[in-house]
Amino acid sequence: MPDSSAIQTFSFAFSVTAPIFLMVLIGMALKRLRMITEEFIDTASKLVFNLGLPTLLFTSSATTNFSHLADINLLLAMGLMTLIVFGLTQLTARWHVQHARDEGVFVQGAFRGNLVITGLAFCANAYGEQGLAIAALPVAMTVVLYNLLSVYTLNRSLNQGNGKTWHKTWRGILRNPLIIAIVAGFVCNAIGISLPGLILDSANYLGQMVLPLALICIGGALNLKQLRRIDAAAFMATLWKLILSPILACAIAIGLGTRGESLAIVFLLAASPSATVSFVMVQAMGGNGKLAANIIVQTTLAAMISVTVGLWLLQWLKFV
Repeated sequence: MPDSSAIQTFSFAFSVTAPIFLMVLIGMALKRLRMITEEFIDTASKLVFNLGLPTLLFTSSATTNFSHLADINLLLAMGLMTLIVFGLTQLTARWHVQHARDEGVFVQGAFRGNLVITGLAFCANAYGEQGLAIAALPVAMTVVLYNLLSVYTLNRSLNQGNGKTWHKTWRGILRNPLIIAIVAGFVCNAIGISLPGLILDSANYLGQMVLPLALICIGGALNLKQLRRIDAAAFMATLWKLILSPILACAIAIGLGTRGESLAIVFLLAASPSATVSFVMVQAMGGNGKLAANIIVQTTLAAMISVTVGLWLLQWLKFV
């Protein structure tokens, strides 16, 4: 990793983030030119979520030697950061929203990152297969935590909490194809099952397609008209998601002795923009969908700068 000058370190950081956001911009352009439609985005997103990403995560988990990658500090850093940000935004949400029903939307936008697509894309672009392997377990754990906390905060603010909702959430977590794929990959790895070359080659082809396609879908789904409504709630949620969350996660990881690639992975995951699925949850529960969409658009576009600068600072300070 280059570290001889600020220009070299910034060049590396930019090389990690620029291709990711170029794909997002291509998606925006294709949608504007009507070369892709809402139906295409919906179908492609389902293909990515149900087939592409699970295959990518399964093969990565099943074929990587975790003896030198397993690091409990990554789990602690991501878990503690998520809980702290959730708790602090839950306590202060009423200061930033006009209506109590919007508190859960604000909180979810502030703590829930797009780990599965944008986060993994960052890690893969920076460190390849090893980056995906390092990120797999923290992503799996954090996705489960995200779902639990999101249901709690949205139910709390929208007054829709009930036992059936929690049951549905747990069932959704257990049936989540990403979590199933990671667990299955870990099991195959642990008991020493070797995957046939045909499966690995096919998975490699699929993996080369899935992340770019997912990023194009994100770009196509973004609605820039939401930028006309930059209010206090959206701004503060963006500040929490892109600035305070990664600072907190990295501080915890550094305090635990994490350095190098592992610390960079923590940063790239923690600094990922707000998850697009948060909009779906808010809409389904009758919440403020416009606020949720506004937060997603702002964090996705602002992350082009914040992730590049943050990764550069970590390198410049010799932590990575």
